[in-house]
Amino acid sequence: MSDKRRSSDITKNASQSNQKNLLDLYLENPDKADEVAFGRKTYSDRRGFLKGLGLASMAATLGGYIPFHRNMPGGLIPAAMASGMSDLQIQGKNGLIILNDRPVNAETPPHLLDDDVTPTARHFIRNNGTPPVNVDPEKWLLTIDGLVNKQLSLKISDLKKHFDVVTKNLVLECGGNGRAFFEPKARGNQWTYGAVACSQWTGVRLADVLNAAGIQEEAVYTAHYSADSHLSGKPGKLPISRGVPIEKALGAENLIAFEMNGAPLHPMNGAPLRLVIPGWPGSCSQKWLTRIELRNQVHDGPKMTGKAYRVPNHPVAPGEKVEEKDFVIIEQMPVKSLITFPENNVEIKTSELDVRGHAWAGDKLVKKVEISIDFGATWQQATLNQPVNQGAWQRFKTTVKFPQVGYYEVWAKATDEQGVSQPFAINWNPKGYLNNSFHRIAVRVV
Repeated sequence: MSDKRRSSDITKNASQSNQKNLLDLYLENPDKADEVAFGRKTYSDRRGFLKGLGLASMAATLGGYIPFHRNMPGGLIPAAMASGMSDLQIQGKNGLIILNDRPVNAETPPHLLDDDVTPTARHFIRNNGTPPVNVDPEKWLLTIDGLVNKQLSLKISDLKKHFDVVTKNLVLECGGNGRAFFEPKARGNQWTYGAVACSQWTGVRLADVLNAAGIQEEAVYTAHYSADSHLSGKPGKLPISRGVPIEKALGAENLIAFEMNGAPLHPMNGAPLRLVIPGWPGSCSQKWLTRIELRNQVHDGPKMTGKAYRVPNHPVAPGEKVEEKDFVIIEQMPVKSLITFPENNVEIKTSELDVRGHAWAGDKLVKKVEISIDFGATWQQATLNQPVNQGAWQRFKTTVKFPQVGYYEVWAKATDEQGVSQPFAINWNPKGYLNNSFHRIAVRVV
């Protein structure tokens, strides 16, 4: 059934009050709302119901106007007000490809990640719940408790006053970056290449704050909590709460951040306070941070147990079933590279082409990046810069020369300091994590 027919059906068969009830139901359970509206489940994503409801009906429900294009406070766009991906505008973001509107998830095309420091407007968005609104940074409190000698309750002003304020370029990457290329397909946001960024973050060292609280000997793991709400709307239900081993938490690279690229954090990137734990899955870097608890066990919060952010502890065949007991928590992200210039599918009229991009390798350094223009038959080594600080990505660049006109692919392969390189093929796993296979772009020489 077409979107136009769906909108007409709802308009004819539901009063404004019924439409409002449907909208409320959508906010709590989008699949159920679709079933109620049309008598069956028909949508495979979160956009369908909203597109079916239609802008005219939505406007009537909300009092005659649609506020989500430019006028929403704080840059937040309620997912339920989007009539489709093309209508979802996120203030302060530019060029992102929106994968989901409930919760909002959006990635950045590789050619828009060419800057050494990722602009805030181009930093990807990975949400698990609904971000808080009407946030007052001056009243925001961070609690440090659990297995500590002294519980702390800190305002952002306290962090700035009592701890060294530092600025670092740090890579954040979603554990599912590259999921779109798995076969068989893995469920979840179908990220391609752009769930990664290296912005400049300002804050205080996580280690300094934990040490100020006094880490008790029994503490082995952190637990992170935040102010975003669960999509169901149920009070007290957390959308995500992850943590890291104490050894990782005490690394000097980790920040409790309150600025991004010299300005307050973007609302979709965790304003007013978040963790930035580079080199590990972005899910460890809790946004809208309100509490850090120290525990005497591996944290067991939402998306910390079962198969979430875990991979099999042994190689498996594509599509193979894996028992839950055989999954292990993802820690360091693997070595990876991304070609940011030129853009994919470029057409050129010269035989030479400048190629550049970034490489990173979890907690390790990248030792070399190699480029191939003949499908891996031969490789040439690119110039590789050192990171500006621990946790930042590394710039690579080179010039390639094509022997004649025709179709080519430029491949990039990074190798870390321990000699481990990116693979040609995906290491398949049921959840679609850690795809670090070669980045490849198409070039046609005419």
